[in-house]
Amino acid sequence: MNWLIYAIECIVILILFTCVIMIPLCRNPVWWIHDYPQDIQEKYFETHERIPTQPLSLPVLVKKGAALILALFLLAGLVLLAGADDFGSAFLASYGIWFLVDWYDCFFLDWVLFANVKRIRLPGTEHMDQAYHQKKYHVVHSAIGMVLGLIPCLLCGLIVMAI
Repeated sequence: MNWLIYAIECIVILILFTCVIMIPLCRNPVWWIHDYPQDIQEKYFETHERIPTQPLSLPVLVKKGAALILALFLLAGLVLLAGADDFGSAFLASYGIWFLVDWYDCFFLDWVLFANVKRIRLPGTEHMDQAYHQKKYHVVHSAIGMVLGLIPCLLCGLIVMAI
């Protein structure tokens, strides 16, 4: 493994992840409504048409499924570029990137930006400061993300092993 390349990849992936999340969120916060805490969703739906936001609803499964597939191929490419050449190194390197992105999302994007940037608040929920500052909600979802991340990272290891 080339650790310099890996470190550069980690920095670049954090920048890209921030753009992929924040640009659509600033343009249309409703796009990510399924990731908002339940009390914020309920307040929003008091004055807007209800859309499916349950974790197993078709729109959420399509979005999350597409993201997992994209993550798989992106991670495989990144770890190959960094020099992973066996299952173990590919799995650990890809899970390291997943870990970094997952907790960056929690501690910076969710705790700092999501909680404080008024532009990304759902219409009608702008006044719900306490609801937007729910730290436990984001930690729990990041922990779930760490478990879900095992799937693409294990597959990434298998892809590298097969190549």
